[in-house]
Amino acid sequence: MNPAWADRQERCGALPERRTPCRPLVLLRTYECSRTPPAGETHREALTRCYGERMTAEAWSEAPLSDTHGLPSWIFPPAEGFKAADLDHMPQLPAHTELIDGTLVFVSPQASFHTRAVDLLTAGLRCHLPRGLRARREMSVILGPRQRPEPNVCVIRAEADQTPEQTAYEAGDVLLVIEVVSPDSEERDRKRKPQLYAEAGIAHFWRIENQAGRPTVYVYELDPATTAYALTGIHHDRLKLAVPFDVDIDLTEIDAL
Repeated sequence: MNPAWADRQERCGALPERRTPCRPLVLLRTYECSRTPPAGETHREALTRCYGERMTAEAWSEAPLSDTHGLPSWIFPPAEGFKAADLDHMPQLPAHTELIDGTLVFVSPQASFHTRAVDLLTAGLRCHLPRGLRARREMSVILGPRQRPEPNVCVIRAEADQTPEQTAYEAGDVLLVIEVVSPDSEERDRKRKPQLYAEAGIAHFWRIENQAGRPTVYVYELDPATTAYALTGIHHDRLKLAVPFDVDIDLTEIDAL
């Protein structure tokens, strides 16, 4: 028996048999199983308390099915966190899962504004892109060994598209990343992800905010001296720029989508 499981059984005893199926909730916060956690403690926290913080994904996958309740092995990450390449080899991983600081981040169902804003910007960019650049939506970008976010839209060099089966781009091939802020992603889209994009050397970043159902575009450009983004403009009804290329998008057209 795996030593981690022997230690768990000695401290906590066997978990009761599951009476109802588990179903994953948003952002990996908890799972509804037969075991009821104490007040204020999620089921995952209860499992962590029993199975130990150092439980690796390999040990979890080796555990008996009656103890794991059929949960996929990536529920408990390795001690060092996941690597960017791991996302291509995880069975049952929800679509559009990101990797931030070695931790899996799941997305909530998209709101209408989010979907229409992404559609508007993707179509608008494709009307103005110079030869040699491509606009892509919902493709992950590898920023480092433990960083693989998925911007809502990105502009890449054409040669970055290598095969139809490709699942990610390298940061060096990305010219612009765009994030449409959602209620559950405010902290990531406004703070952590721009920091990671800047550190990876991506020259341009746009953040889209919902203001009364219309997109407001915050445009940033990388300061190479500080490796941080500087705000260069805030655009409400019309996005007209000359950098990184000429673009002119009527943001009010979102009403017709």
